[in-house]
Amino acid sequence: MEATDAVNTDRRVALVTGASRGLGAAISTALADDGVTVAVNFARDKAAADRVREEITAAGGRAELFRADVTDEGEVDALYEAVLAEFGRIDILVLNATGPQPMLSLDELQWRDLLDQFEFFVKSPLLLAKKVVPEMRRRGWGRIVNVGSEVVELGVPFSSAYVAAKGAQLGLTRSWARELGPHGITVNLVAPGWIPTERHVDSTDDEKAGYANGVPLGHLGTPGDVAEAVAYLASDRARFVTGQRIAVNGGNTLA
Repeated sequence: MEATDAVNTDRRVALVTGASRGLGAAISTALADDGVTVAVNFARDKAAADRVREEITAAGGRAELFRADVTDEGEVDALYEAVLAEFGRIDILVLNATGPQPMLSLDELQWRDLLDQFEFFVKSPLLLAKKVVPEMRRRGWGRIVNVGSEVVELGVPFSSAYVAAKGAQLGLTRSWARELGPHGITVNLVAPGWIPTERHVDSTDDEKAGYANGVPLGHLGTPGDVAEAVAYLASDRARFVTGQRIAVNGGNTLA
């Protein structure tokens, strides 16, 4: 372990996947506000990713864009090498990327539908973790934060493929936390409730109000609420927190 690496926050670099909009954009901004250099990953929407970088740099932070499909092994290899070439290291990995989440009944559900979800929430974390963990282990410091979902606790109907993949993501989090903890690497998961973002433009006010009415705090959350939880877990403030699922949903999954 190199003690200077472990304590020098000025040099820390975060790779945030799916960071061009929504939760990923807010997470990138929150990390930058904490002084972290951010590798903003995007798959398609470069214009949106540019806006994230511009917001970060306008506030005095540092961020660069990296296009990659993080479910593709070759593209993950290239992404990792590109971030290293630009910043020299990756200290924090935030696994936020997601894809379409079709509503399907059991009668409609096919094995391929489950595999499509596992691509984002199991395969992608595996590919990326295998890249970043060796150097984290060598330095004796690292942070991996999964962005999960409350659906694992709620068992949302017609979403069993998504729920199953998010459950597997939580399993990875807990197992990797035990495996990597002795090396100074924490692994945690933030589980948001329904946080309206650009992907929810078709949601009605009645749908939003109906969800909010069941939340103990009585209102919807914002991407910033999730981002602050991720930033905490990525920091030294959370040095004794690992293997945890932190719900950011206004108490919606209180037992």
